[in-house]
Amino acid sequence: MAHILIIDDSQVEARMLKGMLEHAGHTVSHATNGYEGIEIAKVENPDLILMDVVMPLINGFQATRELSRAPETQHIPIVVCSSKDSDTDFLWAKRQGARGYLIKPIRAPELLTLVKRFVLEQG
Repeated sequence: MAHILIIDDSQVEARMLKGMLEHAGHTVSHATNGYEGIEIAKVENPDLILMDVVMPLINGFQATRELSRAPETQHIPIVVCSSKDSDTDFLWAKRQGARGYLIKPIRAPELLTLVKRFVLEQG
């Protein structure tokens, strides 16, 4: 199974995602802001990152850009998870280096399909 890092300042949202992922057998880490997420990603080298957009300090787009360009983390797929559902947000996330985009509220079937697509099929 995969190690997944959730970067989201909402404890409720993170707990929900963590529950879905752990129920499916995955290991989960959690960061509450972009800076913390970048540091955890560098240390733990997760198989996938689920990135919120609206967070304190630096937003998810900024953290995605930094992680996708850093040599030690650029191989990690990042999926932006946001309530923002415009084409512009989706395109901007991709431009920052995200490989996927999920619109909140996230349901278990779509989340687990995405994990399979980005992690299990690549490994």
